[in-house]
Amino acid sequence: MRVGIMGGTFDPVHLGHLLAAEQAREAAGLDEVWFMPSYVPPHKAHGPLASAEERLEMVRLAVEGHPSFRVTDIEIRKGGTSYTYDTLAILTAEHPQVDFSYIIGADMVMYLPKWYRITDLTRMIGFIGLARPGWKAELHLLPEEIRSKVMLVPMLQMELSSTEVRNRLREGRSIWYQVPDPVRRFIEGRGLYGARHG
Repeated sequence: MRVGIMGGTFDPVHLGHLLAAEQAREAAGLDEVWFMPSYVPPHKAHGPLASAEERLEMVRLAVEGHPSFRVTDIEIRKGGTSYTYDTLAILTAEHPQVDFSYIIGADMVMYLPKWYRITDLTRMIGFIGLARPGWKAELHLLPEEIRSKVMLVPMLQMELSSTEVRNRLREGRSIWYQVPDPVRRFIEGRGLYGARHG
């Protein structure tokens, strides 16, 4: 079975995340995509605004109904700082029959040499880079052991970010059609990110 891992803070999950996952699933011939909310991502100094449990629940609500989307809470259960190598070492040991690929933005592909234990990671998994329109691939600049494990797939342009969603909520503006409707209701029901209740 071929599985793509979609990691992130998902603070909150939005339609851009879902579209990216679906495009990766289709283009790379994945059987499933597993969404993996991080506990404390190493690159975010101030941490997420919603709790780990709230972010996990929003992702569960977002993927409900898609036959090939799943949610794993492995990083939240593990706690602490989330490094991809540590998490994938656990996942590959728990699911030896699964061929895992990690889904990232194509702009992140060029940073792979800086990832923690990247050489060991490339022995375990592949990478799917989502290329935005107009993005120029320079894979030839990567070391061969990384380059050979990267598959680039085209990504539809969608200018949407969790930061934008949070800003709109803080300003009292609408987030309809930016997040899945069950996620919007959850955010409003909990008053997350300054949202008005209901």
